[in-house]
Order: sequence, then structure tokens, then C-alpha cells
Amino acid sequence: MSGAEVLGIGRDAIWLTIQLCLPILLVGLVVGVVIGLFQALTQIQEATLIYAPKIISVFLALLLLLPLMGSLLATFMHEIINKIAAI
Repeated sequence: MSGAEVLGIGRDAIWLTIQLCLPILLVGLVVGVVIGLFQALTQIQEATLIYAPKIISVFLALLLLLPLMGSLLATFMHEIINKIAAI
């Protein structure tokens, strides 16, 4: 296995990590911004108000996106297994 192949696998692993994390992070970001905007508009300065909706929205996003995440991980693992078998 050459250095270029190892770098390619590393690049694919980093890209997979970004694909897995980005949707959940975006959901948390959007909910945080919406709640922050709501707090700024209504002048409700409760620090704990942001946590419950953010936790619930991230949990729901995980439930909805878990099949996609599983298929991405399975595809990557099959590629890695095929590369190992080819050695």
C-alpha cells in the first residue's frame, strides 16, 4: 500500500466525519440562533431556555438521520474491507 492510498483513505475518513457531523451541528446551530433571536426580541434572558429545545431537536435529528449515517458508515467500511482484501 503506497502513501497516496493511505492519504486517500485518511481524506475519505475525514470527509465521512464531516458528512456525519454536519447535519447534527447545523440543526443545533439553527435552533440556537432561532432561540437566541427569540430571546433578544422578547427580552427573556433565561439561560436555561436554550438547552431543552436544542437537546430535543438534536435528538430528533439523530433519530431521522441515523439510517443515513449508518449507510454512510457501512459503505465506507465495505470500501476499507475491499482495500484490505486486495492487499
